[in-house]
Amino acid sequence: MGKTQENRSRWLKVRLKPSEYMEMESRFAKSSFQSLSEFGRAMLLGKPVTVLNRDRSMDDVLEELTQLRRELNSIGNNLNQAMRSINSAHGNADTRLWMGLITLTRTKLEPAITQIKERMNQYAELWLQRLKPERA
Repeated sequence: MGKTQENRSRWLKVRLKPSEYMEMESRFAKSSFQSLSEFGRAMLLGKPVTVLNRDRSMDDVLEELTQLRRELNSIGNNLNQAMRSINSAHGNADTRLWMGLITLTRTKLEPAITQIKERMNQYAELWLQRLKPERA
């Protein structure tokens, strides 16, 4: 037999100073709750409240990693565009030479770029895992 769920039919009215309300909203914004009511009930009933803190010292590192990823993507796009334009002008002796050089460069660069991207993703994951739960 299923347990019947009770509706919340009782009201609790609480008056707060503006500074107290701002403090509560600030804590709520850092929590994982979807509504201020849920957050308030958890606080009043002594249930655990998880608040996420972010290590802001890693922000610069993450920003630099993001820029590096963007730059690596641009390099890959430029190589692909060069290959496409060479392929469209096939038949010329210079074209074959350039195509060989770009193919050689691409085969050397692609694994390195992939490895760099993987390391950047690992660092980003590590940074995201450093979010620490705390009590509100």
